[in-house]
Amino acid sequence: MSEKPYVAVILYEATSDSPAYDPLYREDFVLVHAASEGEAREAVRRRAEAESGSHRNECGELITWRCKHVVDVAQALDEDLARDADLYARHFRDYGSYRRFEPLLSG
Repeated sequence: MSEKPYVAVILYEATSDSPAYDPLYREDFVLVHAASEGEAREAVRRRAEAESGSHRNECGELITWRCKHVVDVAQALDEDLARDADLYARHFRDYGSYRRFEPLLSG
């Protein structure tokens, strides 16, 4: 079975040992190649686990990044990624919620 491209959406959370630190969230869109959706999910799980870890910031606070949730894993919309391609799409009905969430829409 040949491998196909899959796109995953992964949500990470950064926390700190500092009580004044507000959690920071990061949404990553990653590309993996796998023979099946199950293999793709496992590859994404391993990748997300490898991204988790801790470091000290410039203030000496311990910052810990961890995978909070694998939001989605889906086969890429186009298989040929050598040229322009459609990778991933989501659908929703509540534009107001999306607008509140997405800071890049504000200008």
